[in-house]
Amino acid sequence: MIPTTNEKKKRVSKKNKSSWRKHIDTKDVDDFLEEQRLEQRLGEPFEVLKDEQLFTVDTTPKEKQLSTKEKKRLRLLAPPKCFSMLQSHSKVPDPIAKRNRVRTKDERKCPILKRKEIERKFKGILKYREKQRIDDRKKHDDEKLKEVENDKFCKDIWENNSKLDSDEWIDKVTKRHTLRGTGKLNKIIPRMKTSKNEHVSNIETPHPGISYNPSFKDHNDLLIEIAEKEAKIIKEEKHLNRVTKDVFKKVPAGETGASWLEEMSQGLPNDQDPNDEIEEYPGDNPYKSVNPPVENKKKTEKQRRKQKEQILLRESRLLAKQEKKKTVEIHKLKMIKAQIENREKKLQKQKERKEKLKMFKSKETKQLGQLKYEEPDMVFSMREDLTGNLRNLRTKGSLLTDRFRSLQKRNILAVTARHHHKKAKVKKFVKPGFKDDWKKSVANINICPTMK
Repeated sequence: MIPTTNEKKKRVSKKNKSSWRKHIDTKDVDDFLEEQRLEQRLGEPFEVLKDEQLFTVDTTPKEKQLSTKEKKRLRLLAPPKCFSMLQSHSKVPDPIAKRNRVRTKDERKCPILKRKEIERKFKGILKYREKQRIDDRKKHDDEKLKEVENDKFCKDIWENNSKLDSDEWIDKVTKRHTLRGTGKLNKIIPRMKTSKNEHVSNIETPHPGISYNPSFKDHNDLLIEIAEKEAKIIKEEKHLNRVTKDVFKKVPAGETGASWLEEMSQGLPNDQDPNDEIEEYPGDNPYKSVNPPVENKKKTEKQRRKQKEQILLRESRLLAKQEKKKTVEIHKLKMIKAQIENREKKLQKQKERKEKLKMFKSKETKQLGQLKYEEPDMVFSMREDLTGNLRNLRTKGSLLTDRFRSLQKRNILAVTARHHHKKAKVKKFVKPGFKDDWKKSVANINICPTMK
């Protein structure tokens, strides 16, 4: 009897693995494993999950509502969509949680060596390979700049306009037209020699005593300040007169010739006084040598021995003196240390003084030209000139000159002075043909006796 397809086969050999797989039904196990993998990918099924996990009650928005601009910024920060296929779409965890990883070369380095290398780099001490790498990189960059690509205009022929200006064969109109077309017209911008003095304000507040209706105290302070300046100027003039004019004595007109002769004859030999006695030298030869000749005597053995002993004694004394000097210098260490400390303090004070002087000079007006800036005289009015109203007030000073002085003080303009050119003296004379001496000529003519 042949078995039908619905009937189950009986007594089949299951000795081998292939026959076992062939005659055993594993569909239920495969379905279970497939469902388990699907749950791992997509999550647990709805039957297992609770209601709190499936449903939520929205009372308040969890996220703040963003504007369109903020949404665009967030989209820019997010990774692009083209990289989404590289990300994992499964919730299945990695079966091998802990994997062996080969450490990098930097991670394998000793921490002590790492710290030493960082210290050496901070000090500027590099290895040969690092120096070579920097040199090669610089060389490569230089060569890259020199390279010119083929079939491309990499150079701007109008970049340097100095050739146009120096070329004498190009007309001025052509130069101007070319520069205007390139947008590179020559514009000379004046440059200041020094920077603006920021320590001086643009508009300084004047003294309150200069006002047309000042208080008594302010006006009195202004007059005292001006009087002190004038007294200082008078004192300087007196000092100059004392050290220049008053040094020389006034000599009468009759004594100038005698004093001049006396001054000019200083150092000249005077006539011999007749009362002086003339010393007569005895003998025919009056000359006598200062150092008379000495006989050349040879030294004896005793004298040579004594001389050597004296030399050795002198050397021993010199050595003893040097040793004594060394010991004295050792005992002088405290004194030398104190001297060094005093020297350092003195140098520190000099340094501080120089810094203060430098700061003070930076606030002063600099000399831009030949002339140095001098503070102008203060404008003031005496007590009898004060009127109390602008109608009867006498104008003193000028606003224009004040602004001009302010520009000079702030190193914006150089100090200048008005030049007074003297007119050349023209020598006048009358030509001989135009002399007006006809009266003298008439007087010299001999008058006839008949006309008398």
